[in-house]
Amino acid sequence: MRIVVAPSGFKESLGAEAAADAIAEGVLRVVPFAEIDRVPLVDGGEGSAAALAGSTGGRIVDTVVTGPVGLPVRSHFAILGDGSTAVVEMAAAAGLRLVPADRRDPGRTTSRGVGELMIAALDSGCSSLLVGCGDSGVSDGGAGALQALGARVLDRAGQEVGPGGAELARARHIDVSGLDPRLADTELRLAVNPHNVLCGPRGVARVFGPQKGATPEQVERLAAALDNWADVLRRDLGADVALVPGSGASGGLGAGLCAALGARLLPRFEVLLDHVDLDARLAAADLVVTAEGTIDAQTPHGKVPAEVARRAKAHGKPVVALAGRIGMDADTTYAVGIDAFQAIQPGPVDLDEAILRGAEFLTDAAERMLRIVLVGTRLSTPVM
Repeated sequence: MRIVVAPSGFKESLGAEAAADAIAEGVLRVVPFAEIDRVPLVDGGEGSAAALAGSTGGRIVDTVVTGPVGLPVRSHFAILGDGSTAVVEMAAAAGLRLVPADRRDPGRTTSRGVGELMIAALDSGCSSLLVGCGDSGVSDGGAGALQALGARVLDRAGQEVGPGGAELARARHIDVSGLDPRLADTELRLAVNPHNVLCGPRGVARVFGPQKGATPEQVERLAAALDNWADVLRRDLGADVALVPGSGASGGLGAGLCAALGARLLPRFEVLLDHVDLDARLAAADLVVTAEGTIDAQTPHGKVPAEVARRAKAHGKPVVALAGRIGMDADTTYAVGIDAFQAIQPGPVDLDEAILRGAEFLTDAAERMLRIVLVGTRLSTPVM
Protein backbone atom coordinates (compact mmCIF):
# COMPACT_ATOMS: atom_id res chain seq x y z
CA MET A 1 0.00 0.00 0.00
CA ARG A 2 1.38 3.37 -1.02
CA ILE A 3 0.11 6.28 1.05
CA VAL A 4 0.80 9.91 0.29
CA VAL A 5 0.85 11.99 3.47
CA ALA A 6 0.41 15.63 2.44
CA PRO A 7 -0.49 17.85 5.39
CA SER A 8 -0.22 21.53 6.06
CA GLY A 9 1.19 22.72 9.36
CA PHE A 10 -0.92 23.06 12.50
CA LYS A 11 -0.71 26.74 13.42
CA GLU A 12 1.24 27.35 16.64
CA SER A 13 1.64 23.60 17.18
CA LEU A 14 3.32 21.69 14.34
CA GLY A 15 5.12 22.59 11.17
CA ALA A 16 4.18 20.72 8.01
CA GLU A 17 7.17 18.38 8.24
CA ALA A 18 6.42 17.50 11.87
CA ALA A 19 2.78 16.91 10.98
CA ALA A 20 3.78 14.56 8.14
CA ASP A 21 6.07 12.63 10.46
CA ALA A 22 3.35 12.33 13.10
CA ILE A 23 0.80 11.01 10.60
CA ALA A 24 3.30 8.58 9.11
CA GLU A 25 4.02 7.17 12.57
CA GLY A 26 0.33 6.52 13.14
CA VAL A 27 -0.11 4.89 9.74
CA LEU A 28 2.85 2.57 10.28
CA ARG A 29 1.38 1.36 13.56
CA VAL A 30 -1.43 -0.18 11.52
CA VAL A 31 0.33 -1.01 8.25
CA PRO A 32 4.01 -1.50 9.15
CA PHE A 33 5.05 -2.24 5.58
CA ALA A 34 3.17 0.62 3.96
CA GLU A 35 5.18 2.81 1.62
CA ILE A 36 4.80 6.31 2.99
CA ASP A 37 5.45 9.26 0.71
CA ARG A 38 5.73 12.32 2.94
CA VAL A 39 4.86 15.56 1.14
CA PRO A 40 4.72 18.33 3.76
CA LEU A 41 3.08 21.31 2.13
CA VAL A 42 3.40 25.00 2.73
CA ASP A 43 0.87 27.64 1.80
CA GLY A 44 3.04 30.72 2.10
CA GLY A 45 2.69 30.78 5.88
CA GLU A 46 4.92 29.38 8.62
CA GLY A 47 7.73 27.15 7.34
CA SER A 48 7.50 28.28 3.72
CA ALA A 49 10.92 29.91 3.57
CA ALA A 50 12.69 26.92 5.08
CA ALA A 51 10.82 24.47 2.85
CA LEU A 52 11.68 26.35 -0.33
CA ALA A 53 15.28 26.86 0.72
CA GLY A 54 15.58 23.14 1.42
CA SER A 55 14.05 22.08 -1.88
CA THR A 56 16.23 24.40 -4.00
CA GLY A 57 19.57 24.07 -2.24
CA GLY A 58 19.23 27.53 -0.78
CA ARG A 59 19.85 28.88 2.68
CA ILE A 60 18.16 30.68 5.55
CA VAL A 61 19.36 34.13 6.62
CA ASP A 62 18.61 35.07 10.22
CA THR A 63 17.86 38.64 11.23
CA VAL A 64 15.92 40.74 13.73
CA VAL A 65 12.92 42.87 12.74
CA THR A 66 10.06 44.77 14.33
CA GLY A 67 7.43 42.27 15.40
CA PRO A 68 3.66 42.68 15.08
CA VAL A 69 3.30 44.31 18.50
CA GLY A 70 6.22 46.67 17.91
CA LEU A 71 8.91 44.76 19.77
CA PRO A 72 12.00 43.21 18.16
CA VAL A 73 11.63 39.57 17.11
CA ARG A 74 14.06 37.05 15.70
CA SER A 75 13.15 36.45 12.09
CA HIS A 76 14.52 35.10 8.83
CA PHE A 77 14.20 34.98 5.08
CA ALA A 78 15.46 32.48 2.53
CA ILE A 79 17.79 32.85 -0.42
CA LEU A 80 16.93 30.16 -2.94
CA GLY A 81 19.43 28.04 -4.78
CA ASP A 82 19.57 30.41 -7.75
CA GLY A 83 21.23 32.97 -5.46
CA SER A 84 19.06 35.83 -6.68
CA THR A 85 15.59 35.03 -5.33
CA ALA A 86 14.63 35.73 -1.74
CA VAL A 87 11.60 34.25 -0.02
CA VAL A 88 10.15 36.60 2.57
CA GLU A 89 7.80 34.68 4.84
CA MET A 90 5.48 37.32 6.27
CA ALA A 91 4.57 35.03 9.17
CA ALA A 92 8.22 35.19 10.28
CA ALA A 93 7.81 38.92 10.94
CA ALA A 94 4.09 39.51 11.49
CA GLY A 95 2.59 36.09 12.11
CA LEU A 96 -0.14 35.33 14.60
CA ARG A 97 2.34 33.15 16.49
CA LEU A 98 4.33 36.30 17.32
CA VAL A 99 1.35 38.05 18.92
CA PRO A 100 0.95 37.17 22.62
CA ALA A 101 -2.51 35.86 23.43
CA ASP A 102 -3.32 38.86 25.61
CA ARG A 103 -2.33 41.34 22.86
CA ARG A 104 -4.27 39.97 19.91
CA ASP A 105 -5.89 43.00 18.36
CA PRO A 106 -5.53 43.35 14.56
CA GLY A 107 -6.44 47.01 14.96
CA ARG A 108 -3.04 47.57 16.60
CA THR A 109 -0.62 45.01 15.13
CA THR A 110 1.70 45.98 12.29
CA SER A 111 3.30 44.43 9.22
CA ARG A 112 6.32 46.74 9.53
CA GLY A 113 8.68 43.79 10.04
CA VAL A 114 7.72 42.40 6.62
CA GLY A 115 9.04 45.54 4.98
CA GLU A 116 12.20 45.28 7.09
CA LEU A 117 12.68 41.69 5.90
CA MET A 118 12.32 42.88 2.30
CA ILE A 119 15.03 45.50 2.86
CA ALA A 120 17.29 42.85 4.38
CA ALA A 121 16.72 40.66 1.31
CA LEU A 122 17.62 43.58 -0.97
CA ASP A 123 20.73 44.24 1.12
CA SER A 124 21.77 40.64 0.49
CA GLY A 125 21.84 41.34 -3.24
CA CYS A 126 18.64 39.56 -4.29
CA SER A 127 16.87 40.97 -7.33
CA SER A 128 13.66 38.95 -7.03
CA LEU A 129 11.46 38.78 -3.94
CA LEU A 130 8.73 36.21 -3.35
CA VAL A 131 6.57 37.11 -0.35
CA GLY A 132 4.73 34.17 1.17
CA CYS A 133 1.37 35.18 2.64
CA GLY A 134 -0.34 33.21 5.38
CA ASP A 135 -0.71 32.78 9.14
CA SER A 136 -0.67 36.53 9.69
CA GLY A 137 -1.49 38.29 12.93
CA VAL A 138 -2.11 41.70 11.38
CA SER A 139 -4.75 43.50 9.36
CA ASP A 140 -3.11 46.78 8.40
CA GLY A 141 -3.48 46.58 4.62
CA GLY A 142 0.30 46.35 4.26
CA ALA A 143 0.68 49.93 5.49
CA GLY A 144 3.31 48.98 8.06
CA ALA A 145 5.41 47.16 5.46
CA LEU A 146 5.19 50.13 3.10
CA GLN A 147 6.23 52.53 5.85
CA ALA A 148 9.31 50.40 6.52
CA LEU A 149 10.10 50.55 2.80
CA GLY A 150 9.98 54.34 2.82
CA ALA A 151 6.35 55.26 2.14
CA ARG A 152 4.47 57.75 4.31
CA VAL A 153 0.82 57.27 5.27
CA LEU A 154 -0.58 60.65 6.24
CA ASP A 155 -3.65 61.90 8.10
CA ARG A 156 -5.72 65.01 7.32
CA ALA A 157 -3.12 67.23 9.00
CA GLY A 158 -0.23 65.72 7.04
CA GLN A 159 1.07 63.75 10.01
CA GLU A 160 2.01 60.07 9.75
CA VAL A 161 -0.59 57.68 11.12
CA GLY A 162 0.44 55.13 13.70
CA PRO A 163 0.77 51.36 13.38
CA GLY A 164 -2.17 49.00 13.05
CA GLY A 165 -5.29 48.57 10.97
CA ALA A 166 -7.42 50.86 13.12
CA GLU A 167 -5.16 53.81 12.26
CA LEU A 168 -6.08 53.42 8.59
CA ALA A 169 -9.42 55.06 9.40
CA ARG A 170 -7.43 58.33 9.77
CA ALA A 171 -5.40 57.90 6.56
CA ARG A 172 -6.01 60.50 3.85
CA HIS A 173 -2.91 60.27 1.65
CA ILE A 174 0.01 57.99 0.84
CA ASP A 175 3.34 59.44 -0.27
CA VAL A 176 5.52 56.88 -2.07
CA SER A 177 8.28 59.29 -3.14
CA GLY A 178 10.59 57.95 -0.43
CA LEU A 179 10.34 54.27 -1.32
CA ASP A 180 13.63 52.37 -1.47
CA PRO A 181 14.78 52.99 -5.08
CA ARG A 182 16.02 49.42 -5.44
CA LEU A 183 12.40 48.26 -5.50
CA ALA A 184 11.97 49.76 -8.97
CA ASP A 185 14.40 47.19 -10.39
CA THR A 186 13.20 44.25 -8.30
CA GLU A 187 10.78 41.52 -9.38
CA LEU A 188 8.16 41.35 -6.64
CA ARG A 189 5.67 38.50 -6.37
CA LEU A 190 3.26 37.55 -3.62
CA ALA A 191 2.04 33.97 -3.15
CA VAL A 192 -1.56 34.56 -2.08
CA ASN A 193 -4.86 32.85 -1.53
CA PRO A 194 -6.84 34.36 -4.42
CA HIS A 195 -10.08 33.89 -2.49
CA ASN A 196 -9.04 36.60 -0.03
CA VAL A 197 -10.03 40.17 -0.87
CA LEU A 198 -9.51 43.42 1.00
CA CYS A 199 -13.08 44.75 1.24
CA GLY A 200 -16.73 43.77 1.05
CA PRO A 201 -18.82 41.14 2.83
CA ARG A 202 -16.00 38.60 2.51
CA GLY A 203 -13.26 41.12 3.10
CA VAL A 204 -10.27 40.24 5.19
CA ALA A 205 -11.49 41.95 8.36
CA ARG A 206 -14.78 40.07 8.45
CA VAL A 207 -13.38 36.67 7.45
CA PHE A 208 -10.16 36.63 9.46
CA GLY A 209 -10.52 39.39 12.05
CA PRO A 210 -12.13 37.17 14.68
CA GLN A 211 -9.38 34.54 14.59
CA LYS A 212 -6.81 37.33 15.05
CA GLY A 213 -8.55 38.49 18.20
CA ALA A 214 -11.05 41.12 17.02
CA THR A 215 -14.46 41.42 18.66
CA PRO A 216 -17.54 41.83 16.40
CA GLU A 217 -17.46 45.60 17.00
CA GLN A 218 -13.73 45.75 16.20
CA VAL A 219 -14.30 43.75 13.02
CA GLU A 220 -16.71 46.36 11.67
CA ARG A 221 -14.43 49.27 12.63
CA LEU A 222 -11.52 47.48 10.97
CA ALA A 223 -13.55 46.79 7.83
CA ALA A 224 -14.44 50.48 7.59
CA ALA A 225 -10.78 51.44 8.08
CA LEU A 226 -9.73 49.09 5.26
CA ASP A 227 -12.46 50.53 3.03
CA ASN A 228 -10.90 53.96 3.66
CA TRP A 229 -7.43 52.56 2.93
CA ALA A 230 -8.69 51.19 -0.39
CA ASP A 231 -10.02 54.67 -1.21
CA VAL A 232 -6.62 56.24 -0.42
CA LEU A 233 -4.79 53.74 -2.63
CA ARG A 234 -7.21 54.31 -5.49
CA ARG A 235 -7.19 58.10 -5.20
CA ASP A 236 -3.43 58.64 -4.74
CA LEU A 237 -1.97 55.70 -6.68
CA GLY A 238 -4.70 54.95 -9.21
CA ALA A 239 -4.92 51.34 -8.01
CA ASP A 240 -8.40 49.93 -7.38
CA VAL A 241 -7.49 46.88 -5.29
CA ALA A 242 -10.52 46.57 -3.01
CA LEU A 243 -11.80 43.40 -4.66
CA VAL A 244 -8.72 42.17 -6.52
CA PRO A 245 -8.20 38.42 -5.92
CA GLY A 246 -5.51 38.08 -3.25
CA SER A 247 -5.70 41.71 -2.15
CA GLY A 248 -6.84 40.56 1.29
CA ALA A 249 -3.90 38.19 1.72
CA SER A 250 -2.23 38.49 5.12
CA GLY A 251 -4.43 41.25 6.45
CA GLY A 252 -4.39 43.21 3.21
CA LEU A 253 -0.63 43.03 2.62
CA GLY A 254 -1.50 42.00 -0.93
CA ALA A 255 -3.44 45.21 -1.49
CA GLY A 256 -0.72 47.51 -0.17
CA LEU A 257 2.18 45.93 -2.04
CA CYS A 258 0.18 45.56 -5.25
CA ALA A 259 -0.98 49.19 -5.25
CA ALA A 260 2.24 50.87 -4.14
CA LEU A 261 4.91 48.58 -5.59
CA GLY A 262 3.19 46.90 -8.51
CA ALA A 263 3.66 43.49 -6.92
CA ARG A 264 2.08 40.58 -8.77
CA LEU A 265 -0.47 38.59 -6.75
CA LEU A 266 -0.14 34.93 -7.76
CA PRO A 267 -2.19 31.90 -6.62
CA ARG A 268 -0.01 30.43 -3.93
CA PHE A 269 -0.26 26.79 -4.94
CA GLU A 270 0.82 27.58 -8.49
CA VAL A 271 3.91 29.23 -7.05
CA LEU A 272 4.71 26.92 -4.16
CA LEU A 273 3.80 23.38 -5.26
CA ASP A 274 5.79 23.13 -8.46
CA HIS A 275 8.91 22.10 -6.60
CA VAL A 276 7.36 19.01 -4.95
CA ASP A 277 5.92 17.32 -8.09
CA LEU A 278 2.68 16.78 -6.17
CA ASP A 279 0.48 15.59 -9.03
CA ALA A 280 2.80 12.73 -10.01
CA ARG A 281 3.09 11.57 -6.42
CA LEU A 282 -0.68 11.65 -5.92
CA ALA A 283 -1.17 9.65 -9.13
CA ALA A 284 0.94 6.83 -7.66
CA ALA A 285 -0.94 6.68 -4.33
CA ASP A 286 -3.45 4.13 -3.07
CA LEU A 287 -4.62 6.51 -0.35
CA VAL A 288 -4.02 10.19 0.37
CA VAL A 289 -3.96 11.59 3.90
CA THR A 290 -3.99 15.34 4.34
CA ALA A 291 -4.38 17.51 7.44
CA GLU A 292 -4.66 21.04 8.77
CA GLY A 293 -5.35 22.82 12.04
CA THR A 294 -9.00 23.43 11.18
CA ILE A 295 -11.40 21.90 8.69
CA ASP A 296 -14.38 24.20 8.15
CA ALA A 297 -16.23 26.31 5.63
CA GLN A 298 -12.99 28.15 4.80
CA THR A 299 -11.19 24.97 3.77
CA PRO A 300 -12.58 24.83 0.21
CA HIS A 301 -11.46 28.42 -0.32
CA GLY A 302 -7.79 27.83 -1.01
CA LYS A 303 -6.61 25.78 1.97
CA VAL A 304 -4.06 22.94 1.63
CA PRO A 305 -6.46 19.98 2.25
CA ALA A 306 -8.81 21.23 -0.47
CA GLU A 307 -5.98 21.68 -2.96
CA VAL A 308 -4.63 18.20 -2.19
CA ALA A 309 -8.11 16.69 -2.52
CA ARG A 310 -8.82 18.50 -5.77
CA ARG A 311 -5.60 17.25 -7.33
CA ALA A 312 -6.00 13.72 -5.91
CA LYS A 313 -9.52 13.44 -7.31
CA ALA A 314 -8.15 14.24 -10.77
CA HIS A 315 -6.40 10.88 -10.44
CA GLY A 316 -9.35 9.11 -8.80
CA LYS A 317 -7.67 8.70 -5.41
CA PRO A 318 -9.45 8.45 -2.03
CA VAL A 319 -8.67 11.27 0.39
CA VAL A 320 -9.04 11.46 4.16
CA ALA A 321 -8.29 14.51 6.28
CA LEU A 322 -7.29 15.01 9.91
CA ALA A 323 -7.85 18.29 11.73
CA GLY A 324 -7.12 19.85 15.06
CA ARG A 325 -10.65 21.22 15.02
CA ILE A 326 -13.80 20.55 13.01
CA GLY A 327 -15.53 23.87 12.43
CA MET A 328 -18.79 25.17 10.98
CA ASP A 329 -19.91 23.68 7.66
CA ALA A 330 -16.96 21.32 7.45
CA ASP A 331 -19.11 19.02 5.32
CA THR A 332 -18.67 21.49 2.44
CA THR A 333 -15.26 19.89 1.98
CA TYR A 334 -16.86 16.76 0.55
CA ALA A 335 -17.62 18.70 -2.61
CA VAL A 336 -13.92 19.46 -3.19
CA GLY A 337 -12.85 15.84 -2.88
CA ILE A 338 -12.27 15.08 0.81
CA ASP A 339 -14.01 11.73 1.34
CA ALA A 340 -13.87 11.74 5.15
CA PHE A 341 -12.46 13.89 7.93
CA GLN A 342 -11.81 13.43 11.62
CA ALA A 343 -10.75 15.58 14.55
CA ILE A 344 -7.55 14.52 16.26
CA GLN A 345 -8.39 15.26 19.90
CA PRO A 346 -9.32 12.17 21.92
CA GLY A 347 -11.80 14.23 23.96
CA PRO A 348 -12.38 17.74 25.34
CA VAL A 349 -9.03 19.50 25.86
CA ASP A 350 -8.13 23.15 26.26
CA LEU A 351 -6.25 24.99 23.51
CA ASP A 352 -2.90 25.03 25.32
CA GLU A 353 -2.94 21.27 25.79
CA ALA A 354 -4.06 20.73 22.19
CA ILE A 355 -1.11 22.79 20.93
CA LEU A 356 1.38 21.15 23.29
CA ARG A 357 0.30 17.58 22.50
CA GLY A 358 -0.41 18.13 18.81
CA ALA A 359 2.04 15.51 17.51
CA GLU A 360 0.80 12.88 19.93
CA PHE A 361 -2.85 13.53 19.08
CA LEU A 362 -2.14 13.52 15.36
CA THR A 363 -0.30 10.21 15.47
CA ASP A 364 -3.07 8.53 17.48
CA ALA A 365 -5.74 9.97 15.16
CA ALA A 366 -3.90 8.73 12.08
CA GLU A 367 -3.85 5.24 13.58
CA ARG A 368 -7.59 5.39 14.31
CA MET A 369 -8.36 6.68 10.83
CA LEU A 370 -6.32 3.92 9.13
CA ARG A 371 -8.01 1.22 11.15
CA ILE A 372 -11.40 2.54 10.00
CA VAL A 373 -10.20 2.68 6.40
CA LEU A 374 -9.02 -0.93 6.56
CA VAL A 375 -12.36 -2.07 7.99
CA GLY A 376 -14.02 -0.42 5.01
CA THR A 377 -11.81 -2.30 2.57
CA ARG A 378 -13.06 -5.60 4.01
CA LEU A 379 -16.72 -4.85 3.26
CA SER A 380 -17.85 -6.67 0.14
CA THR A 381 -21.06 -4.60 -0.20
CA PRO A 382 -21.86 -1.02 0.75
CA VAL A 383 -23.42 -0.52 4.19
CA MET A 384 -26.57 1.61 4.00
